[in-house]
Amino acid sequence: MSNAPVSLAKALASFDALWSPRIVTQVNDYDVRIAKVGGEHVWHAHDDTDEFFLVLDGELHISLREPEGERTVLLPRGSVFTVPKGTHHRPYAPSGAAILMFEPTGTPTTGDRHDEVPAHVDVTTGHALGTLGA
Repeated sequence: MSNAPVSLAKALASFDALWSPRIVTQVNDYDVRIAKVGGEHVWHAHDDTDEFFLVLDGELHISLREPEGERTVLLPRGSVFTVPKGTHHRPYAPSGAAILMFEPTGTPTTGDRHDEVPAHVDVTTGHALGTLGA
Protein backbone atom coordinates (compact mmCIF):
# COMPACT_ATOMS: atom_id res chain seq x y z
CA MET A 1 0.00 0.00 0.00
CA SER A 2 1.13 3.51 -0.76
CA ASN A 3 1.43 6.19 1.89
CA ALA A 4 0.17 8.80 -0.61
CA PRO A 5 -3.40 10.15 -0.58
CA VAL A 6 -5.90 8.24 -2.73
CA SER A 7 -8.56 10.02 -4.76
CA LEU A 8 -11.65 7.81 -4.56
CA ALA A 9 -13.05 9.41 -7.72
CA LYS A 10 -9.88 8.54 -9.67
CA ALA A 11 -9.74 5.09 -8.14
CA LEU A 12 -13.34 4.37 -9.15
CA ALA A 13 -12.66 5.67 -12.67
CA SER A 14 -9.78 3.20 -13.04
CA PHE A 15 -11.93 0.05 -13.38
CA ASP A 16 -15.32 -1.14 -14.63
CA ALA A 17 -15.78 -4.63 -13.15
CA LEU A 18 -18.92 -4.98 -11.02
CA TRP A 19 -18.90 -6.59 -7.56
CA SER A 20 -15.10 -6.96 -7.82
CA PRO A 21 -13.60 -4.65 -5.16
CA ARG A 22 -10.33 -2.74 -5.24
CA ILE A 23 -8.29 -2.24 -2.08
CA VAL A 24 -7.53 1.48 -1.65
CA THR A 25 -5.69 1.21 1.68
CA GLN A 26 -5.41 -0.84 4.83
CA VAL A 27 -6.13 0.07 8.45
CA ASN A 28 -4.51 -2.35 10.88
CA ASP A 29 -5.76 -5.77 9.72
CA TYR A 30 -8.62 -4.36 7.64
CA ASP A 31 -8.93 -3.61 3.93
CA VAL A 32 -10.66 -0.42 2.85
CA ARG A 33 -12.27 -1.50 -0.42
CA ILE A 34 -14.23 0.30 -3.09
CA ALA A 35 -16.49 -1.36 -5.62
CA LYS A 36 -18.82 -0.57 -8.44
CA VAL A 37 -22.01 -2.53 -8.06
CA GLY A 38 -25.07 -3.07 -10.19
CA GLY A 39 -27.92 -5.56 -10.15
CA GLU A 40 -27.89 -8.28 -7.51
CA HIS A 41 -25.03 -9.76 -5.53
CA VAL A 42 -25.35 -13.17 -3.82
CA TRP A 43 -27.04 -14.01 -0.54
CA HIS A 44 -24.24 -14.59 1.97
CA ALA A 45 -23.17 -14.27 5.59
CA HIS A 46 -19.91 -13.48 7.37
CA ASP A 47 -19.71 -15.74 10.40
CA ASP A 48 -16.91 -13.90 12.21
CA THR A 49 -17.10 -10.25 11.16
CA ASP A 50 -19.48 -7.36 10.65
CA GLU A 51 -19.57 -5.74 7.19
CA PHE A 52 -19.51 -1.94 6.87
CA PHE A 53 -20.93 -0.17 3.79
CA LEU A 54 -20.65 3.51 2.78
CA VAL A 55 -22.48 4.54 -0.39
CA LEU A 56 -20.30 6.93 -2.39
CA ASP A 57 -22.65 7.29 -5.36
CA GLY A 58 -26.03 5.91 -6.35
CA GLU A 59 -28.23 3.86 -4.07
CA LEU A 60 -27.65 0.48 -2.45
CA HIS A 61 -30.30 -1.89 -1.11
CA ILE A 62 -29.41 -4.62 1.36
CA SER A 63 -31.86 -7.42 2.02
CA LEU A 64 -31.43 -9.02 5.45
CA ARG A 65 -32.69 -12.30 6.87
CA GLU A 66 -33.12 -11.70 10.59
CA PRO A 67 -34.85 -13.69 13.35
CA GLU A 68 -37.86 -11.35 13.03
CA GLY A 69 -38.08 -11.99 9.26
CA GLU A 70 -36.72 -10.54 6.07
CA ARG A 71 -36.32 -6.79 5.54
CA THR A 72 -34.51 -4.46 3.17
CA VAL A 73 -32.56 -1.35 4.09
CA LEU A 74 -32.19 1.43 1.53
CA LEU A 75 -28.93 3.36 1.52
CA PRO A 76 -28.86 6.56 -0.55
CA ARG A 77 -25.60 8.33 -1.38
CA GLY A 78 -23.70 9.31 1.77
CA SER A 79 -25.34 6.65 3.96
CA VAL A 80 -23.59 4.03 6.05
CA PHE A 81 -24.82 0.70 7.36
CA THR A 82 -23.21 -2.21 9.18
CA VAL A 83 -24.48 -5.74 8.64
CA PRO A 84 -23.91 -7.65 11.90
CA LYS A 85 -21.78 -10.80 11.72
CA GLY A 86 -23.75 -13.94 11.04
CA THR A 87 -26.60 -12.07 9.30
CA HIS A 88 -27.55 -13.54 5.92
CA HIS A 89 -27.75 -10.60 3.49
CA ARG A 90 -27.83 -9.68 -0.20
CA PRO A 91 -26.73 -6.27 -1.48
CA TYR A 92 -28.21 -5.03 -4.74
CA ALA A 93 -28.21 -1.82 -6.72
CA PRO A 94 -30.96 -1.66 -9.36
CA SER A 95 -29.50 1.50 -10.92
CA GLY A 96 -25.86 0.95 -9.98
CA ALA A 97 -23.80 2.40 -7.15
CA ALA A 98 -20.27 2.95 -5.90
CA ILE A 99 -19.53 1.75 -2.38
CA LEU A 100 -16.74 1.67 0.19
CA MET A 101 -16.41 -1.29 2.57
CA PHE A 102 -14.28 -2.17 5.60
CA GLU A 103 -13.50 -5.86 5.91
CA PRO A 104 -10.73 -7.88 7.57
CA THR A 105 -7.94 -8.50 5.06
CA GLY A 106 -8.66 -11.63 3.04
CA THR A 107 -12.39 -11.70 3.79
CA PRO A 108 -14.34 -12.78 0.68
CA THR A 109 -17.15 -10.40 -0.25
CA THR A 110 -19.29 -13.49 -0.67
CA GLY A 111 -18.87 -14.41 2.98
CA ASP A 112 -18.53 -17.81 4.58
CA ARG A 113 -21.94 -19.10 3.50
CA HIS A 114 -23.11 -17.99 0.05
CA ASP A 115 -24.88 -18.77 -3.17
CA GLU A 116 -22.77 -19.51 -6.26
CA VAL A 117 -20.46 -16.64 -7.22
CA PRO A 118 -21.53 -15.10 -10.55
CA ALA A 119 -19.06 -15.55 -13.43
CA HIS A 120 -18.63 -11.76 -13.85
CA VAL A 121 -17.16 -11.41 -10.33
CA ASP A 122 -13.41 -11.59 -10.90
CA VAL A 123 -12.33 -11.38 -7.26
CA THR A 124 -13.98 -11.66 -3.85
CA THR A 125 -11.10 -10.54 -1.64
CA GLY A 126 -10.16 -7.40 -3.59
CA HIS A 127 -7.49 -6.41 -6.10
CA ALA A 128 -4.90 -3.81 -5.30
CA LEU A 129 -5.65 -0.63 -7.23
CA GLY A 130 -4.15 -0.66 -10.72
CA THR A 131 -4.08 -4.45 -11.12
CA LEU A 132 -6.08 -7.06 -12.99
CA GLY A 133 -8.52 -5.20 -15.18
CA ALA A 134 -8.00 -1.80 -13.65
